[in-house]
Amino acid sequence: MEKKSTKYIFVVGGVISGVGKGITSSSLGLILKNRGLKVTSIKIDPYINVDAGTMNPVEHGEVFVLKDGNETDQDMGNYERFLDINLTRINYMTTGLVYKTVIEKERNLEYKGKCVQVVPHIPLEVIGRIKKAGENAKADVVMIEIGGTVGEYENILFLEAARMMKLSSPKDVFFIMVSYLPTPQNVGEMKTKPTQHAVRTLNASGIQPDILIARGDVSLDKKRKEKISLFCNIPIDRVISAPDVDSIYDIPLNFEKEKLSDKLCDLLGLVSRKPNTKAWAQWKNFAKHAHNGKETVKIAMIGKYFETGDYMLSDSYLSVIEAIKYSAYMQNKKPVIFWLNSVDFEKSPAKLKNLKKYDGIVMPGGFGSRGVEGNLKVVKFVRGNKIPFLGLCYGMQMMVIEYARNILGLKDANTREVNPSSKNIVIDVMESQKEHLKNNLYGGSMRLGAYKAVLREGTLAKASYGVKEITERHRHRYEVNPAFVGDLEAKGFVFSGRSPDGHLMEIAELPKSKHPFYLGTQFHPEFLAHPLKPHPLFSAFIKACVEKKSSSRGKK
Repeated sequence: MEKKSTKYIFVVGGVISGVGKGITSSSLGLILKNRGLKVTSIKIDPYINVDAGTMNPVEHGEVFVLKDGNETDQDMGNYERFLDINLTRINYMTTGLVYKTVIEKERNLEYKGKCVQVVPHIPLEVIGRIKKAGENAKADVVMIEIGGTVGEYENILFLEAARMMKLSSPKDVFFIMVSYLPTPQNVGEMKTKPTQHAVRTLNASGIQPDILIARGDVSLDKKRKEKISLFCNIPIDRVISAPDVDSIYDIPLNFEKEKLSDKLCDLLGLVSRKPNTKAWAQWKNFAKHAHNGKETVKIAMIGKYFETGDYMLSDSYLSVIEAIKYSAYMQNKKPVIFWLNSVDFEKSPAKLKNLKKYDGIVMPGGFGSRGVEGNLKVVKFVRGNKIPFLGLCYGMQMMVIEYARNILGLKDANTREVNPSSKNIVIDVMESQKEHLKNNLYGGSMRLGAYKAVLREGTLAKASYGVKEITERHRHRYEVNPAFVGDLEAKGFVFSGRSPDGHLMEIAELPKSKHPFYLGTQFHPEFLAHPLKPHPLFSAFIKACVEKKSSSRGKK
């Protein structure tokens, strides 16, 4: 029997970044998966960084951590959530990683004395990694998103790799361009010229897009479709309109209205299977919840990675936002998220009273000293006023510090990261991390990836999960100092989740008798929240928020 060849779909952007290549790739993967095909996804970041771990989240967005501990771009999270799969480090590459690998091979004489050149050796390394990812996943289809825009120096070698793959296997390689069509307000007409130039620039790399996804404020009309088809050399039925939507989870549904999975199967020679009606019905039902929430739940996010120039961005906390949505949607609630900068509470403590108007507070992960005292003021306020609170990684550490200061009376309690001279270091650098910090080894050296934790009976954590042992993803260097655990628990603080050896504190909480929902995790539960599988801790948090809102309404 002839072995079926793996199909490779490259997704590239036009001349404007941030138009949704990652969501497009995720949605395309989902509709193909729904046809019974096995799909995996790859993200290519054209940066010299070896991984995303050292990138500023304000500039690049959230660092998403895979099960195996690789620090990656936020789009990897989109792929995992849409496709309900676990990806590995072979599914993510950067320019820095590719060059690093090639140089290491050269040093090891793996090229057997040949002159190692930018072309073909860099593209060949890229191709090898792409094929390896497909093999590891036993995939029918590999989705490859090339970051950046056409015409940049940064991604040209990745485009060259794609061109070489197309040349060697023309029936197995396919190109999709995602391009934005602006509608200037003072003109009032959708413009196709940026897309025309984008396609011609891609042509200069030896690549012709097979399908064009036309992003825009509104749907593409017939005239614009005809124009793009004519000037971009793309059949009109392969020009796909992708207008702005209220929910990204509508995008796969819109693609199927255009019969896009049929077109992809036909063009790639894939056996066209009938859609998985049960799975598709579940997705449609989930997407419907994004619109049908009858009651809002107001969540305040206390962070410090929002501001970029004059703009406020939420990409730094993308997985947290989506995790909140999934749990709220499943409870038929509409989450409304408010962005509050922790620094503001340092400057104006009087603003703390405004927190009472929210149904719940989330404090996500972070690093560094900026905004710490503001965070601590927030934690003290929500604990005292019994506002549902979920602390993630750094957020849990703030809970421990605040409790040590105000309940144990250790007024200088702090984390070594912020104040190493404190007499009461309640959050200390992990023993395994000391050597890394001493030698300035920051990249890829944190406690990363999936680790187990054992849950304590009779706790909120145990009730939420419903199991005794869990596995969650981590990204941290600092931990609760074991020397203070006994004193904290003696004063009512509960460490409800610990590492299997009992040394690392994984979950902290207060009993429900003291607070309706006050819980923090050293790990990042948001990384395991999927649309059809909300995370149990976020679901318990949202439930507590709804109950608070209901209770507050009853008191009026």
